Amino acid sequence: MTLPDFKTRYLFFTGKGGVGKTSLSCATGLAMAEVGKKVLIVSTDPASNLDEVLGAGLSQMPTAIPGAPGLFALNIDPEAAAHAYREKMVAPYRGILPAAAIQSMEEQFSGACTVEIAAFDEFSKLLGNPSATAEFDHVIFDTAPTGHTLRLLTLPSAWTEFIASSTGGASCLGPLAGLEKQKALYAATVARLSNPEETTVVLVSRPEASSFREAERTRGELAELGISNLMLIINGRFSTERSDDPVAVAMSQRANQALQEMPESLARLPGSTVPFLPRGTVGLEALRLVAHPERAEPPSSGATLQQTSLPAGLGGLIQDIAESGHGVIMTMGKGGVGKTTVAAAIAVALAKQGHQVILSTTDPASHVANTIEGNIPGLTLTRIDPTVEVAQYTQEVLEKAGKQLDAGGRAMLEEDLRSPCTEEIAVFRAFARTVDEGKDGFVVLDTAPTGHTILLLDAAEAYHREVMRTQGETPEAVRELLPRLRDRHYTRVMIVTLPEATPVHEAERLQGDLNRAGITPYAWVINQSLLASGTHDPLLAQRGTYEIPFVRRVTDELAERSALIPWLSEPPTGEHGLMRVVD
Repeated sequence: MTLPDFKTRYLFFTGKGGVGKTSLSCATGLAMAEVGKKVLIVSTDPASNLDEVLGAGLSQMPTAIPGAPGLFALNIDPEAAAHAYREKMVAPYRGILPAAAIQSMEEQFSGACTVEIAAFDEFSKLLGNPSATAEFDHVIFDTAPTGHTLRLLTLPSAWTEFIASSTGGASCLGPLAGLEKQKALYAATVARLSNPEETTVVLVSRPEASSFREAERTRGELAELGISNLMLIINGRFSTERSDDPVAVAMSQRANQALQEMPESLARLPGSTVPFLPRGTVGLEALRLVAHPERAEPPSSGATLQQTSLPAGLGGLIQDIAESGHGVIMTMGKGGVGKTTVAAAIAVALAKQGHQVILSTTDPASHVANTIEGNIPGLTLTRIDPTVEVAQYTQEVLEKAGKQLDAGGRAMLEEDLRSPCTEEIAVFRAFARTVDEGKDGFVVLDTAPTGHTILLLDAAEAYHREVMRTQGETPEAVRELLPRLRDRHYTRVMIVTLPEATPVHEAERLQGDLNRAGITPYAWVINQSLLASGTHDPLLAQRGTYEIPFVRRVTDELAERSALIPWLSEPPTGEHGLMRVVD
């Protein structure tokens, strides 16, 4: 068995988007259930695909998984949690406070920040209150991508400090009494997370340098939170000793080099390695192979890729974009599908054609700087840094709104600005400002994973109300943001996916969300295709054949335009490597 023998009651899987957290958490839960344990798997990811992987319709209550006695799962639905949380905070005041006051409270609970707090509130009930999961031997948390997870983990301290320092009731969180009641629960949650007798935090990584960097960053930030009870699972390692296939050799060598250069602090962690599997990890049979890869049938030594017509590469789409002369290009999709690589490749290609290009990111994990090596004429790299944006926003609000306030009013405003909600507002403002720069040249935005991105886009009205409350005015860039995002001649959304079941289904849901927001995607980009790589390695060829129905689904049913990027033997970093993505 390739999975560790976990002893603790609580398991917490975390890591960079796309490393296989859901697959491994589900495979672990299934393996435990099959030796007689009663197990609950919980997703805290706003873009959860737990239903699909386990093959069962889930809700916010534990649901038995058909075909797996003893295994249960639930999704924490952020929107439903936010609605319930908002009603819990507001309901006691209905019929007591004036209608205008009730409306103001409801507005204060309508932002993206409230969605995150509410999801954490549900998470805390499961982890901080043992009676909530008393019937289960193990509780496994399949978490969101790293940036979101770390934010989730730091919330207890943030809210506890905020509650402790609050003296008034003007916070954007509404009446503080509602949060005051949660202090003990949040404290218990933090204690349980950091207790090695009760909880194991599992860092999941691919055998890739970028994935190890992210895992090391996560390890360090968890250590700062007092959480050191860690294990490391390296997922999807491909290895070949003797092969004349350049793709197989490159994939094996890249993994070996990354493992050799792994940060020492990661290498010291206990854990295990899960080998590369040629099929997806959807359904119970596939999950059993994750735990027991020795049971998989070996591929035929004569396996070859099936012939099929394939979409063209990225170059044609870039040429079409270049003809407009300016605008915003946004790469969107599930974490780990290669949004950063695609964004960087588009930006470099446009700059090499002589355009002025800004390449920026709203992703908390921010991998753009690691993809571009050296200076490229015409290309400027920027990042929306939450710390910087919060400081600037706070100073601006205090200067504009604080001047007219007496000491008590200013103290109340400063209290508002210490709330973690301020970060959402400040980052949103910076996002709007960056989109505004597309008037004069090209702006390529490497966006956060799907859940974050949708929350960001949905924050417009909540942001507007908050600005009116604290500043009395709305910046022009914010007023113009949604019209610009809906303008197909100004903003081109590129949905990036992998030729696999879960990323394609997740991207399809994203497209539905965008359409409901009045945003029509410009094109789909299918990344890292072994089908298009030319490999003749039996295992990789088997994986390439597996991709065909997902490529067809995108090109024939989902996308107006599409491009296919092969798995490249040369890493797609630096100017030369990124231009190969475009070819």
